[in-house]
Amino acid sequence: MNGVQSPVVQQLREDILSLQGFTPPAPGSRVGLGPVEAAFPNGCFPRAAVHEFLSDTPEESAATSGFLAGLLGCLLPERGMCLWIGRNRQVFPPGLTAFGLTPDRILFIDLAREADLLWAIEEALKCEAISAVVGEVRELGMTESRRLQLAVERSRVTGLLHRRNPRARHALACASRWRISPLASLPEDGLPGVGFPRWQVDLLKVRNGLPGSWQLEWAEGHFQPLATAPRGRWLQTG
Repeated sequence: MNGVQSPVVQQLREDILSLQGFTPPAPGSRVGLGPVEAAFPNGCFPRAAVHEFLSDTPEESAATSGFLAGLLGCLLPERGMCLWIGRNRQVFPPGLTAFGLTPDRILFIDLAREADLLWAIEEALKCEAISAVVGEVRELGMTESRRLQLAVERSRVTGLLHRRNPRARHALACASRWRISPLASLPEDGLPGVGFPRWQVDLLKVRNGLPGSWQLEWAEGHFQPLATAPRGRWLQTG
């Protein structure tokens, strides 16, 4: 009896995960987040989903923007386009080349009113011609987040929401919740500058996955764990 039910249950689980944006990875489909990707169902960062990033200080905000740029560098296909929507842009477009992005692949939309942000983000997430949307929005409710998730389930676009110092932090219909903090970089022998960007990456919540904490740096065009850092420490939830 159990032998008959097991494949049915497994297929049902796969169907549910697929509807939530977690599909079995095709060969080479992993985005390059290193050990972080093991925290997600099927060991693959979900593309057709909405992800939430929280920051409380200017330092965390800058670190999050850099991390998002690196994530876009991994997510976008060769000719993929991204919309970056916000009010007070803090990103310097020419600096994105350090993360494998050329400014012509990202369209920045700067809006004057907070009330227009969610509408613009939702409409952008409905557009199948783009690969990803970064939305800088402070406040977001469950109803709004559900609308965004429904949009990406139809369009298969990846949504990345950066929430700076939000007043409310209740549960949302997002696939994951992150906090990115800056880490001091180390100069490389024989190379000018301050070294490769480094982050403390805390995956606070992940649907059907396992939250955790890692230290990553951006080097040689991809994320990699710090050589001197311990392996990913799984966070205790409850």
